[in-house]
Amino acid sequence: MSGALLVAGTTSDAGKSVVTAGLCRWLARNGVKVAPFKAQNMSLNSMVTSDGAEIGRAQYMQAQAARVEPRAIMNPVLLKPGSDRRSQVVVLGRPVAEVDALQYGSHKERLRGVVQESLSQLRAEFDVVVCEGAGSPAEINLRAGDIVNMGLARAADLPVIVVGDIDRGGVFASLYGTVALLEPEDQALIAGFVINKFRGARELLEPGLEQLKALTGRPTLGVLPWKLGLYLDSEDTLALDAPRPDARAALGKDTLRVVVVRFPRISNFTDLDALACEPGVVVRYAASAGDLAEADLVVLPGTRATVNDLTWLRERGLSLIQI
Repeated sequence: MSGALLVAGTTSDAGKSVVTAGLCRWLARNGVKVAPFKAQNMSLNSMVTSDGAEIGRAQYMQAQAARVEPRAIMNPVLLKPGSDRRSQVVVLGRPVAEVDALQYGSHKERLRGVVQESLSQLRAEFDVVVCEGAGSPAEINLRAGDIVNMGLARAADLPVIVVGDIDRGGVFASLYGTVALLEPEDQALIAGFVINKFRGARELLEPGLEQLKALTGRPTLGVLPWKLGLYLDSEDTLALDAPRPDARAALGKDTLRVVVVRFPRISNFTDLDALACEPGVVVRYAASAGDLAEADLVVLPGTRATVNDLTWLRERGLSLIQI
């Protein structure tokens, strides 16, 4: 069976998707037949494969990085939240149920089999499979039913690297705490760490890396720099809080100011990145009526909770009647 590893992270938006994509592209450039995999993805940003299956947008992007055709088995379980407690369950690219958080547990055993079969199929076809985790592997309240982080790693005997976002601060505590909270059998699979989004003097970071190794017995395998302007398709709305691309200079005298209403359940917002790449177009996201004052164009994006987000729109003074 082919090689595989799991890219986990201390938090959501730590950089798991980008690191996975980077590994896929690097391996592909070196002639390795590689595929991405995410057992279970919770995201409202999705893409449709050539055969009509719906998968997470990040896995679609990672397949492109690996220079292979995106497929449903690369993201066998996709959860599309419609509220804080309910999600649509998409299995192998097709919607199968709408469940609340507690009901979902009853589906786990069946989905575990789907996940393991999908990963086994990819490992039979490819030299390497780079798996991406979800959230944090140290979510100890969810460990018993886990099929995407350490549950997957232990079932498939995957080495795990843990990515930490140093730009948020507290990266050493996050990395150390992640390992410390894991069961001994899970700890044994942690191969090392990756520090992401670093900017500053590397010399000042080195003592921390040495102490982290002394405390955990695991090396830091890489330090990735902060890369301004690296705008890959995002998986969740945390990315909307990050800096957006600078507007390209207009071809003429006028600039078009586009304001996108930031619904609580906004979906596929990365579709608007193409608009932001147009010369002279400035795209901003808004959650209050005041943000619309100077807009030339207001865009209402997709949402997974149309009625609830319409209520939110009216409560914020953003309804079409008031614009």
